[in-house]
Amino acid sequence: MGLVRAPLSEAGLRLVSALLLLALWQAAALAGSTLLPGPVTVARTLIEDATQGPLLSDLGYTLARVAAAFAVAMAAGSAIGMLMGRSRPVDGLFDLWLVLGLNVPALVIIYLCYLWIGLDEVAAVAAVALNKVPQTAVILREGARSLDTSLLQVAQVLRLPWGRKMRRAYLPQLYPYFMAATRSGLSLIWKIVLVVELVGRSNGVGFRLGLYFQFFDVANILAYSASFIAVMLAIEGLVIRPLERRLTRWRA
Repeated sequence: MGLVRAPLSEAGLRLVSALLLLALWQAAALAGSTLLPGPVTVARTLIEDATQGPLLSDLGYTLARVAAAFAVAMAAGSAIGMLMGRSRPVDGLFDLWLVLGLNVPALVIIYLCYLWIGLDEVAAVAAVALNKVPQTAVILREGARSLDTSLLQVAQVLRLPWGRKMRRAYLPQLYPYFMAATRSGLSLIWKIVLVVELVGRSNGVGFRLGLYFQFFDVANILAYSASFIAVMLAIEGLVIRPLERRLTRWRA
């Protein structure tokens, strides 16, 4: 009787994928490229930056900007998107604004915020949030358009209070769209935050990457990048996915 091998779990597949990536990285480093240090070198640099350098403080500044911009963008974008999705006149009036917001280069918005507001934290957060609001609005607009109106009519017939109607009939249908906007928003915001820091801040991961670029310090560039990507992956695995499972469990 032959052995039946059980398929790898999701965690096992992720581990295999990570090991394969590290192996390819090490192979490329051993191939002789002087501009690609191996994972061991980068790990050693990362530890030194965290224990003896400014890595942890830079991460703190960057994550604070990410959190502030994310909160502003999600609140404003969700409100605008739901309003446009439920009101055809409002959608027709502001659709052009949304298209413009989606297509204006992020760097243009960053420069304008710094010129109009000043080289401070308000301008940095505003620049990042303004780049994210249109994307959030588009996702939530599609969610509001796809609502099952029969559920809303049942809630109306039952004379449910406004708060309970929102919790039981309206918001649950939008939760998948909220989570899609959250996931795409984080992936976009942290990238724009790095550009904002590179252009006009004196601290943070983006600012530090700019300094290391000037000295062709690839090991530190990769170490800082790896640290921030690790934080984002931790947020995805420990916060976003559990929250998504909880909010969408009604589908089962």
